[in-house]
Amino acid sequence: MVDLRKAKTVFIGVLVFVAITTANGAKFLRETDDDDTPSAAAPLGQKITEKVKETGAKVKETAAPIGAKVKETAAPIGAEVKETAAPIGAKVKETAAPIGAKVAAGFKGMTGSNGPAAAPLGARIAEGFKGSIAPIGAKLGFKGSGASIDVKASGAKADGKTDDSGAFAAAWKEACASASPSTILVPKGEYLVNNIEFKGPCKGPITFEVNGNLKAPPNWLGGGKPHCGWLEFEKLTDFTINGNGAIFDGQGAIAWKVNDCAKTGKCNTLPINIRFTGLTNSKIIGITSTNSKLFHMNIIDCKNVTFQNIGIDAPPESLNTDGIHIGRSNGVILRESKIRTGDDCISIGDGTENLLVENVECGPGHGIAIGSLGKYPNEQPVRGVTIRKTLIKNTDNGVRIKTWPGSPPGIASNILFDDITMDNVSTPILVDQVYCPHGTCKSQAPSKVKLSDVSFKNIRGTSASKVAVKLLCSPGVPCTNFAFADINLVHNGKEGPAVSACSNVKPVVSGKMVPPACTEVAKPGP
Repeated sequence: MVDLRKAKTVFIGVLVFVAITTANGAKFLRETDDDDTPSAAAPLGQKITEKVKETGAKVKETAAPIGAKVKETAAPIGAEVKETAAPIGAKVKETAAPIGAKVAAGFKGMTGSNGPAAAPLGARIAEGFKGSIAPIGAKLGFKGSGASIDVKASGAKADGKTDDSGAFAAAWKEACASASPSTILVPKGEYLVNNIEFKGPCKGPITFEVNGNLKAPPNWLGGGKPHCGWLEFEKLTDFTINGNGAIFDGQGAIAWKVNDCAKTGKCNTLPINIRFTGLTNSKIIGITSTNSKLFHMNIIDCKNVTFQNIGIDAPPESLNTDGIHIGRSNGVILRESKIRTGDDCISIGDGTENLLVENVECGPGHGIAIGSLGKYPNEQPVRGVTIRKTLIKNTDNGVRIKTWPGSPPGIASNILFDDITMDNVSTPILVDQVYCPHGTCKSQAPSKVKLSDVSFKNIRGTSASKVAVKLLCSPGVPCTNFAFADINLVHNGKEGPAVSACSNVKPVVSGKMVPPACTEVAKPGP
């Protein structure tokens, strides 16, 4: 690090040397008599050209060992070089601007016969100066970092009372218009914001660096717009949120009191806390959604998006507050997250492919669910879902697949549940193809969603109910290629030891299987 600081010091010295030499040249030209003839200007220009060449040679001579030294030092401390480069780059830009302005002003101020000779000479000096800085910056690894836009500079008060929506919208508009990478800075504080659409496509990558907390108006219930979001991120590529533990508080207590979803099944006008729609090659890191009025996060039409260190926090009585819903997306990764809510911790909708969920803690809530599927016509297949290395604690279900009876045809296949711990979970393993939460289904008609190639491996822990494993598959399209391996689920209640119940499926069993597979016939109901 000491060598790097020496390199920085020498580099700044080179800049000062170039600045002084160039300024002296400009001063010499300004002090020349206006009556000098072109013949006098020629040798003058020659002298300055020679001086510039001499300066360029010295810069080149000095820059070479600097570049070598920085390169030598950067290998073991690459991260520190990157961290240090930004302020150095800013310093270069800060220093170069006034120097360039003075040089330009010096040549612009020349009059008389020197003018025709000075104009091309000034252009050559300016170009030379520009050319000297660029390669040095390139050798040091400096890159344009784009704009840093502070929402407070855009007018945000961060007092938790003033509506800061306009400041966030203004910051987004500026960042989205920039072709260079841009960073929107949200300093510490409490930001009250209304519904905002952070909408693309944008010209360059954008990073949200969030250190403050955002709060939704408690009385805003979505304005009647179905499936709306409080905060909506849409059609973005190379987008990043660095949350640093920031809290996005939906203030949903009022909404829970007026939510009659359990009776009617209709609650789509309530707002989702955060919607991610149409994101590509993006990362959402270190944010927590609390007290959402409906779903906490809705991930739709996304491709290659990673969610990491996500927090979901709402009390068990918060109705229909699914933690994270994923649908019609490919290549989503969710890892190292904790979810406490009043509905499914994670719900996986149609069109989800190549999903990885790992190192997630779920509970309280309704567990981790694929579905419900088959409610609507033309649903897209679910393929390639892996849920592994998770803890599910004090939930109504563990891992489950749910489809509606009387459904249109559908597919869910290539699904793996692996290395999962259940702690006091009602029905740790559940397949329910007669899912009908509101009693309005065509219960006499079988589900036509085909379930195949589903594996349950290394699942252990305690079941809060006697039926620890329940596979209630459809008689219309029985489950195929189901496998159990190393299952150990124990029930210690008065009803007796845990049992496993099955219908319309013949699973393949390997390794330990507690309770024994399919000792009872699975029936609808709890």
